[in-house]
Amino acid sequence: MDPSWYLRRLSAMGPAEIVGRVGDIVRKQRWRGEAQRQPAWSATRRFPVWPAEPEVPATGRDRLVAAADRLMDGHAEYFGVERDDLVAPDWAFDPKTGRRAPGDQYSFEIPYRDENAIGDIKQIWEPSRHQHLTVLAAAYRVTGDDRYAHRVADQLKSWWAANPPMRGVHWLSGIELGIRLLSWVWVRRLLDGWSGASGLFEDNPEALRQIWHHQRWLAAFPSRGTSANNHVLAEAAGQLAASCAFDWYPESARWRSDAIHSLDFHLRANTFTSGLNRELATEYHGLVLELGLAAALEAGPRLPRSTWLELRAMCDALAAIVDCAGRPPRQGDADDGFGLIVDGPDTDRWHSLLATGDALFGRAEWWPKLPADDVRTALFTALRFRVPQLDNVRQQPVFADAGLTILRSDNGPEIWCRCDSGPHGFLAIAAHAHADALSIEVRHDGVDILADPGTYCYHGEPEWRAYFRSTLGHNTLQLGGVDQSTSGGPFLWTRQANSRTLASTPTQWQAEHDGYAPALHRRTVELSGRTLTVVDEVTGSGQAKLAFHLGPLLEVELDGNTARLTWQGRSATMELPPQLGWTAHRGETNPPLGWYSPGFGRREPATTLVGSGPVTGPLTTVLRLP
Repeated sequence: MDPSWYLRRLSAMGPAEIVGRVGDIVRKQRWRGEAQRQPAWSATRRFPVWPAEPEVPATGRDRLVAAADRLMDGHAEYFGVERDDLVAPDWAFDPKTGRRAPGDQYSFEIPYRDENAIGDIKQIWEPSRHQHLTVLAAAYRVTGDDRYAHRVADQLKSWWAANPPMRGVHWLSGIELGIRLLSWVWVRRLLDGWSGASGLFEDNPEALRQIWHHQRWLAAFPSRGTSANNHVLAEAAGQLAASCAFDWYPESARWRSDAIHSLDFHLRANTFTSGLNRELATEYHGLVLELGLAAALEAGPRLPRSTWLELRAMCDALAAIVDCAGRPPRQGDADDGFGLIVDGPDTDRWHSLLATGDALFGRAEWWPKLPADDVRTALFTALRFRVPQLDNVRQQPVFADAGLTILRSDNGPEIWCRCDSGPHGFLAIAAHAHADALSIEVRHDGVDILADPGTYCYHGEPEWRAYFRSTLGHNTLQLGGVDQSTSGGPFLWTRQANSRTLASTPTQWQAEHDGYAPALHRRTVELSGRTLTVVDEVTGSGQAKLAFHLGPLLEVELDGNTARLTWQGRSATMELPPQLGWTAHRGETNPPLGWYSPGFGRREPATTLVGSGPVTGPLTTVLRLP
């Protein structure tokens, strides 16, 4: 990062955070010798065993075993990059750039954001979350085949040898340490019954040292202030799970107590009253919910009821926003991050989360009926006895606090429309927000019609990062050629648009934002039968660009201001505002326009319709769906 970024980042912090971060800097310098510190552990070390054998559905089992067999052959895919070297991974290698991060350098001196020096850090970090090892361990659990267990043991020993405490890039980020600890807890649980399990963990001095150093690191360097988002929750979840399951150290009780408090406090701080995650980035709602559930099941009745109620509210909120196919909105950043993976990659994440919520808390009346054939739900159900009895006073949430409105049709194939008039993001930096105020998503029977293009990347490709976060990269209006909010870096916004909901009913929504002050952008969306009408108004004048991003399955014929859309044997028409000149764009790179990102690190061409011209009165768009 250039020096100006550090100044912008510093300006977003309060005095307490600055003091805390200065303390972190001093502590990081003093920790050069900490790797030599040796832990003490209790003479008697046991791991809590399963109360009952999980009953895994055949479909989920088959998907899991297929994924595990692919891993046994060394194959995996991370963020669109295929790997074939996972029989014996090089834990510091980035296959995307071909670069290798230093393995013997003091961790806090490594410039991990510099892709030219290190490579793509997410490509390096992801395998070291050891979530492919939880898949292999789960395959052992459902098959009893020792091959999977031996591969897990070999790779853990390899990782521990290659990554001693405070050396290399895997000791830099708390979220990585937290998720890795959670994976180790579940690896040990899933290998229970294998003859080598205790020798790999509780009777292995190297494992005992690594577990202790991970927890000590998390206690020393918690995310704070403007970084107290999903990162601090991953840290708390990993610390809590490890201090409960690996309760073998003199510090375990203190670490557990602190983690219980941190998880409870930050889960409430990161969640709206309605149950939605405050980052307003849907995949992070899923990540936090997965982390919270896994950690809570380790702590059981030690947790305050407020934590359990918060997790149930998050499940209720997720159930209320999904479409008929069980897909939630595509809003804000998404980096394919999971809290715990014990299923094959073809398992639907959102179906699985709702099935797990149903198993632990019971479904509410508004929950969709979706298939429940995943492995995670079966494993968590075996620990359901640790969930306290909660009152069943539950109401279908509305999301006024999050500025999210879902319009739905009453009959026929579902028309689902997500409208956004919420806060720009969470905390002063709004790290995972996009400049998408008043944007909409529209789906027909679960198929994207007007799509949120997604995220694609974080580091290494700044032009693409800027496009997928931009106003033009969303279904909303750009005025004067600038974004509604101003970016100060890939995870920093220095000026944020303020949105306000004016009306919200099951069929109509109206809101405005001040991102173009002194001009004001107001949008009204109405769903009447099979017709969706969007009216954009701007107080003041200026050159506008109104963008509509079509889903990747759609083909379009643009004739003047009429667009004819076709997909899967269906068709629709869009009557676009005639005051603007309309053009279609697909797969353009200079500058980027007309793209859809189905997952992190992947992008594919999709059509974007852009209307350009001066604002002269209301701009009315009419979408007629079958």
